[in-house]
Amino acid sequence: MPKVLIIEDEASIRAVLIDILKDQKDLKLEVEEAKDGFEGLSKLEGDSFDLVLCDIKMPRMDGLEVLNKAKSKKINTTFIMISAHGTTELAVDAVRNGAYDFLQKPPDLNRLLITVRNALSKTTLLEETRQLKRKISLQFEMIGQSSAIKEMVTMIEKVAPTDARVLITGPNGSGKELVARQLHEKSKRVSAAFIEVNCAAIPSELIESELFGHEKGAFTSAIKQRIGKFELADGGTLFLDEIGDMSLSAQAKVLRALQENKITKVGGDKDIAIDTRVIAATNKDLKKEISEGRFREDLYHRLSVIVIKVPSLRERKEDISLLVDKFLEEIADNYGTKKKIIEQDALNALKEADWSGNIRELKNVIERLVIMSEGTIGLREVKKYL
Repeated sequence: MPKVLIIEDEASIRAVLIDILKDQKDLKLEVEEAKDGFEGLSKLEGDSFDLVLCDIKMPRMDGLEVLNKAKSKKINTTFIMISAHGTTELAVDAVRNGAYDFLQKPPDLNRLLITVRNALSKTTLLEETRQLKRKISLQFEMIGQSSAIKEMVTMIEKVAPTDARVLITGPNGSGKELVARQLHEKSKRVSAAFIEVNCAAIPSELIESELFGHEKGAFTSAIKQRIGKFELADGGTLFLDEIGDMSLSAQAKVLRALQENKITKVGGDKDIAIDTRVIAATNKDLKKEISEGRFREDLYHRLSVIVIKVPSLRERKEDISLLVDKFLEEIADNYGTKKKIIEQDALNALKEADWSGNIRELKNVIERLVIMSEGTIGLREVKKYL
């Protein structure tokens, strides 16, 4: 049930507001009251509310002070401010301080109910967004206590707040995308977009259009203008995964973008200024690629201001227990089932496996074991399905 707190020093008005809200059977509201700002703030600190209806003119602590103190204490409850002394200046001041809306006393019944419903919808949407962000954050959480992981995490913490370009190296399935996302999440660009491009998955004749966009009519199938990934990531982060597979012509354009912070659409002649942080990743030995003429040395030096090497699972086998536990939780959550137990001898067998596919392979194996095992996951199941 959504919880609403009414902070109002006039008992008669509190009673009317409580009756109105409780009469809305479809909303099924749980309504509490506070006779002044001090009591209201105390209740906000001690409990969780979806919505607050707060009078502005109250003795000792007025409504705007309650609102500001709640925000300073990181209480994210939605506020609707109410006052008998309604002016445009007061309404603007309330909204500027973080209130959802402002109502004048006595509030029009229809306006009051519409505002309450809209505010509760906003609260629900914000909570769903927070839960989604938390789920995404957990999905890309760094798991491990090995020295290799601790060293990498320390490096991420130092590099992320800067705008330095980063080249992430490591074998397939080791978690290079995870490192790129951590660099973005811990940067000052976190509120802007994180755009990922898998350079190996895009045909060489289309990669330039994908990265820089194109003008209408630039080529046969260009029936309308397209915005490229560099421009979409403006203000944020562009992650160029498997950059070692990029064509030489596209490499030249990426180099120019990094040198001049400008791009030009395919078929266009107008420069577009960009502010995009580029993070690249590869499973290839780029120095070998350079010596064999498949990768530009000048681009390599532009990209590799900082190089982060992601260890293979073979180099961090002591982390397998933690990774298995995380995957068991994730899979149970995704399937809506109880988390399965894995026996110690089965876990030991997983630690001894080769894992050429690294973390990606480990996760696939755990999911297979969860599906195929009847009860707990034992050594017999590991030998059969690994």
